[in-house]
Parts: sequence; C-alpha cells; structure tokens
Amino acid sequence: MTTQPAASTPRRIRVLLAKAGLDGHDRGIHVIASALRDAGFEVIYTGLRQTPDAIVQAALQEDVDAVGLSSLSGAHMNQFSRVLKLMKEQGLKDVLLFGGGIIPEADAQALKAQGVSELFGPGTPLQDIVAVLRRAVPAAKGEGL
Repeated sequence: MTTQPAASTPRRIRVLLAKAGLDGHDRGIHVIASALRDAGFEVIYTGLRQTPDAIVQAALQEDVDAVGLSSLSGAHMNQFSRVLKLMKEQGLKDVLLFGGGIIPEADAQALKAQGVSELFGPGTPLQDIVAVLRRAVPAAKGEGL
C-alpha cells in the first residue's frame, strides 16, 4: 500500500497591523484584526503608539506579506509616507502597505500615488477588506491566483 502525499495547504497570509504615532483610538484595528484572523489570515498586532521604524522592523522580523496601518489622528500623510519609505529602503518591495481610518479623498489619492495599495474608510464591509487583501497580496508577490 502506498501513501499519497498530503495535499499542500495554501500558506496563510501574514499581516502586521499597527497604530503609528500618538493615535490611541484602537477599536477599529481590533475589529480588522479579528476579521482577518477569522478569515484565516495570520495577524500580528504591534499595539499602540508605534514609530514607523519599529513597524518596519517588526515587518522584517515577522516576514509578513502585508502591513496595515490605522490612522484616526490626522497624521496619516506623515506616518504612511514614512513607513512606505522605510519599507522600500529595507527591501520590502513585495510587502503590501494598506490602511484605514479617517483619510480625506485627496490625501488617499496622494498616498496611493506614493505606493500605498489600498485605504479603507469607516464602514467598509469586513468581507470587502478580506477579499481585497486575498487578491492584492499574491499580486504584490508576483504569485498567480
């Protein structure tokens, strides 16, 4: 009797979630973390008041597929831009940067032009966030769907 090798299970998408700067409003990021975990993602949450440097170092150490930032403090242009710049400097070109929070449309367009993949506003259905990340992460890594 021969044994068949077990079917390979797809690798879980690893996502690092972070709150940069002095923003202490974390209810939304906890909801996102739970939704992603329930959808089968591996989620690492760094906690409140992280520096962009600490976020990028955690992304490197955890070998993540995506970094998600939450911003409700109005510092999104500075924080997202700095994280994106550091990610590029550290060679994290295939790691997706996405985010959410209160971000005006003009700022969202500017951040996307810099390389932020996706920005989700308040009220975005959780299944939409899951679906977007399931499509975008393999595309960022150059993997087929």
